[in-house]
Amino acid sequence: MPVATLTFFGLLLLVFAGQLFLLPGTFFVPAGLAFVPGELFGGVERAGVLLAIPPPATLITYQFLHAGWLHLLGNLLFLGVFGPKVEQTLGPGRFTVLLLACGVAAALAQAWVEPSSAVAMVGASGAVSGILGAYLFLHPRAELRLLLPVFLTLRVVELPAWVVLVSWFLLQLLYSNWSEIVPGGVAFQAHVGGFVCGLLLAPMLHSLALLSADAPTVARTLRSRDSSH
Repeated sequence: MPVATLTFFGLLLLVFAGQLFLLPGTFFVPAGLAFVPGELFGGVERAGVLLAIPPPATLITYQFLHAGWLHLLGNLLFLGVFGPKVEQTLGPGRFTVLLLACGVAAALAQAWVEPSSAVAMVGASGAVSGILGAYLFLHPRAELRLLLPVFLTLRVVELPAWVVLVSWFLLQLLYSNWSEIVPGGVAFQAHVGGFVCGLLLAPMLHSLALLSADAPTVARTLRSRDSSH
């Protein structure tokens, strides 16, 4: 059972339900829990907002908020596909550390570009991007089944994980440097930062998993060829 993955999955749904029903008749995104670079690094003064917490704490809380259904479902999809395998390899505790650390790194990467920005950031995509980075290190040859257009028809195609994940990362890198070619509102720098953090943390956490008394069997089969769907 991927306990940590399911717990994070459930918390995202629970918080989203709170955003839907906390204030009847409106979708509520609590500004006091969102990450605003300028509030942490200076340049922006926080106005009176509901549920305000110290700016450093928003590096964690912003990861549990979303801006709408599509935002949430996209993150849940990627978490559900890649999270269980990474957790199975690292163990639930180390997986949780990876998830939250990558979320923090993603926010800081977004803030690096414009530390005095007043634009609020919400969403688990930075943390989930870190899971993708860890998956690339831990299981690069695992087969992923994708529904892709082939000769004007949709077909299920099997590709190695490294092909899919490297392609995804390069796309995020492209968008983060040429944001004028895509609609605004997506924190591509955060995706890049989270992915790189996951890729760098995975070897250390994997080594700790191998040294621990509760090391799962799959942790000893790095570069596994197990299929994911």
